[in-house]
Amino acid sequence: MSWLDNVIGFFSPRTAFERQRWRQARELERSYDAGGHDRINSRWRAENQSGELTDRGQRDTVRARGRDLERNSDMAKAVIHSFRRNVVGRGCTLKARTENGELNDRLEELWKQWTRKRSCDVSGTQSFNQMMRMAVARKKVDGGLIFLRRYTRSGLVPFKLQVLEVDELATDRTEPRRKSNRVAGGIEFDRFNRPVGYYFRQYTLDGFTVMEPVYVPARDVIFYYSRNRPSQVREMSDLSAAIPRIRDANEFINAVSVKERVAACLGLVIKRILPTGGLGRDSSATDGSGRFSYKDKTLSPGMIMEMNAGDEAQVVDPKGTGGDAAEFLRLQQGLIGAGQGLSYETTTRDMSRTNYSSARQGLIEDELTFFEEKELLQEVMTEIYETFVISVYLAGLVDMPGFWEQRAYYMAHDWVDAPRRWIDPLKEAKANQVALQTGQKSFQQIVAESGKDWKEYLRETAEVLDYAKELGIDIEIGGVIFGERKPFDPKPNQGSE
Repeated sequence: MSWLDNVIGFFSPRTAFERQRWRQARELERSYDAGGHDRINSRWRAENQSGELTDRGQRDTVRARGRDLERNSDMAKAVIHSFRRNVVGRGCTLKARTENGELNDRLEELWKQWTRKRSCDVSGTQSFNQMMRMAVARKKVDGGLIFLRRYTRSGLVPFKLQVLEVDELATDRTEPRRKSNRVAGGIEFDRFNRPVGYYFRQYTLDGFTVMEPVYVPARDVIFYYSRNRPSQVREMSDLSAAIPRIRDANEFINAVSVKERVAACLGLVIKRILPTGGLGRDSSATDGSGRFSYKDKTLSPGMIMEMNAGDEAQVVDPKGTGGDAAEFLRLQQGLIGAGQGLSYETTTRDMSRTNYSSARQGLIEDELTFFEEKELLQEVMTEIYETFVISVYLAGLVDMPGFWEQRAYYMAHDWVDAPRRWIDPLKEAKANQVALQTGQKSFQQIVAESGKDWKEYLRETAEVLDYAKELGIDIEIGGVIFGERKPFDPKPNQGSE
């Protein structure tokens, strides 16, 4: 406190206290620039609300705008396709992990058959991988997708999937089936905010709502979306932060396109030295004076035209600014990609400014983004696979003694990603060799990164070596030469006639 505060406090303690409180409030207000209400932030209005209350009012609008950009914006398509390619791509391979090798092979073969469109999709129009690609795209644009477990009499097993859009949740439903529960966004929750059921609108094929919403228990629903706040109960488009910038960039591109088209036009203006004649209208073409009229004349290659005496031709040649526009768009596309956790090269496919090191670093960062999406999607795939195993057991297609007591054993599995394409295969191979020799990576890790199971890889290698030995061919693996050198016989197991 200053001497003035001490003097004021001596005569009026209350005034001194108010001065101190005011000073503390001012210091608190200046603690964060983001929380200030000065001239710069005067129009920045924000409120703290629950996740559902924040999203509810604008969820449908954001989703509609995202779909509009998906249909009409190549930049939005670039982001969506990046996630589809890298999260699903050619799909994941199922590897059953029971200790019974024959059972693993049987489950994997049945799964391969079930994932065809006529077995896994209740509508019979999409394979399992196609549904997963659509799910990634819909999550990016709509915020999520809903899978329903359906049971029919057709197909490999009774279990099939029905895919619904988030629009089909009956948001006008407010009354729960049980009084202690609550309904929000078409979903019924218990007192722990755990979903117990979903209400879906009923539509005709042309999109009109009919009848009352149908109730589906939560055990038959798989809701694929990202939950970013504890109080969030439904989806929000992953593109929400990028939508305004993508639209601005599209409007800018349209404006530049129009400007460049105008700039590409070459015009010619005739400056007349004499008046055109006539009263109120141009009669130069019909006045019989012998003067030449330029009306309806156009420029053409190699043209020769005589001008009137004293007339002057002036060229109109607008200048474009395409170079400046290109740099601005690079900045916009970089920001759009960064907001989605992607590098500029991944979203634009423009590699003109990269080298091996920068491309590799960008790929590493992108993989961290894609890993989060893969993890969430594979949780959905795991739920589907577990239901599939139950259906296979109930259908009597496999023999699994004590199934209900040992479900975890019979449902053990892994998802193996498709092999990744290398930027420089030689450098990557040398890096893996050094990592393996120095113990930074295990053999299993290196094989898994190539999209294979290490045990299967060794079995395939052993089969190749046995066959090579049978044919008398030397094969070098890891610096070791296998096989014996002998004359090659294309029919080693057949005797002479």
